[in-house]
Amino acid sequence: MTRDQVKEVIERVLTWPRERQEDAVQMLLALEAREGELYHPNDDEWAAIEEGFAQAKRREAVSADEIAVLFKQRDS
Repeated sequence: MTRDQVKEVIERVLTWPRERQEDAVQMLLALEAREGELYHPNDDEWAAIEEGFAQAKRREAVSADEIAVLFKQRDS
């Protein structure tokens, strides 16, 4: 991402409702505070990661088409 792209996004953020702008600021401040830190998944995330590894060991997989359908459902 270029500096110009970042500036464009920030310009759009300034058009958002105040509440959404505050959410964006809080997210950016949280990212800034964590700069250089490693991510530590919570218990639910670890469980999902472990289940994913177990599924991979069992050679269970989802096709790219099935994943695309999930993303379409989420975005609509």
